[in-house]
Amino acid sequence: MISVLIADDQEMVRVGFRMILEKQPDITVVADVPDGVAAVRAAREHAPDVCLVDIRMPGLDGLEVTRRLAPTSKVVVVTTFDLDEYVHTALENGAAGFLTKDAGPALLVEAVRAAAQGSALISPRVTVRLLARFSRRRTGPDPGLLTARERDVVREVARGLTNQEIAAGLHMSLSTVKTHLASVQGKLGTRNRVEVASWAWRSGLVAPEEPVSGA
Repeated sequence: MISVLIADDQEMVRVGFRMILEKQPDITVVADVPDGVAAVRAAREHAPDVCLVDIRMPGLDGLEVTRRLAPTSKVVVVTTFDLDEYVHTALENGAAGFLTKDAGPALLVEAVRAAAQGSALISPRVTVRLLARFSRRRTGPDPGLLTARERDVVREVARGLTNQEIAAGLHMSLSTVKTHLASVQGKLGTRNRVEVASWAWRSGLVAPEEPVSGA
């Protein structure tokens, strides 16, 4: 069972998220809170597997909550505002995913499960714009550190594909995709697939003109 904490200053959003998530047989909501201070306190009390955090909240905003919780908790930022600076800061602070509130119930559930499994998910409409901008900042380890097959997998991660989609597209097993990703994260010192995708764009492994999922 995946335990989830919901932090949002709008009661309707909290109630809606709780209803969506608790319909799933493998997810339970352990708490929902209206502000950032309560979110940090509740996370320490309940130790949820995943925290869903809004950005604009009283007390502490979601970006600061993410920074405080990410070292020990999987945080998915879910917000109305997909401004580039918010997304970038959230990911830099350790977020395991970033969704807009209009992403839909299925994507919300998928993001929770992905975070719980140590993966990550970003709203498709955010992925292309954000990561393409990252490509202007050429920093990080040289792509030559990776094998040719690892680079193939990373390119697909940067395009926003799931492990299953990568396995089908590259004609490899799901376990092989996961093995390659684990190796990549070890070589790059990244914490999750979001950071892997960010590195792919910043290093130039994926070019801005290349087609990307969700474009």
